[in-house]
Amino acid sequence: MSSLLREEMQRVLFRPAKQRLVEFIEIEEPSHGKHFLCVSVGKNNMVQLCIVRCQISQPSLKSGSKKPGTKRSSIQDSYRRTEVWSLQDLTLVDGRDPDVDDPCFLLHFDKVRTVTATSCSAKYSIVRALVALSDRHCQRSLNLRNFDWSYIKPTSFYSNRGDCVVLSQICFYAFNLVCLSMCPVPLDA
Repeated sequence: MSSLLREEMQRVLFRPAKQRLVEFIEIEEPSHGKHFLCVSVGKNNMVQLCIVRCQISQPSLKSGSKKPGTKRSSIQDSYRRTEVWSLQDLTLVDGRDPDVDDPCFLLHFDKVRTVTATSCSAKYSIVRALVALSDRHCQRSLNLRNFDWSYIKPTSFYSNRGDCVVLSQICFYAFNLVCLSMCPVPLDA
């Protein structure tokens, strides 16, 4: 589903603007429709963040259809950028509290923009992308506060492959604990 959504947003919003959609997450917003925080790179290596609203448009009768009940929605009209920023203008990303499972974070531009992701995993996914893009295209480290660094920048042993690495680390540690618990303990008599 997310790959289809990515392709659709790329085709409808980003390709016409000569941009490549790098990462996106679904976010919660008070207004109706689905909302996404998207990160894209333009031909001039300008990195942009934007809020995209996906509003379900009224279905229209498919042209040329012989069946009266055949409907198709107008995809081009359903995606709209509501806010746009440059990564260069992002001064701080604040995760609020690294010790709490909180999908909310703050983007500091001229004004502070509160963003609530649908999960903590999504929050860390978009922040990892922002860190990598800032290093690559802006030649500066992104200023982060209140994030668990083990989820942002994995150790050198584990390459940056995201949540799968974190899950495999947890499984590895759990397996070691099970093995240790099954070891016989010598009793001194």
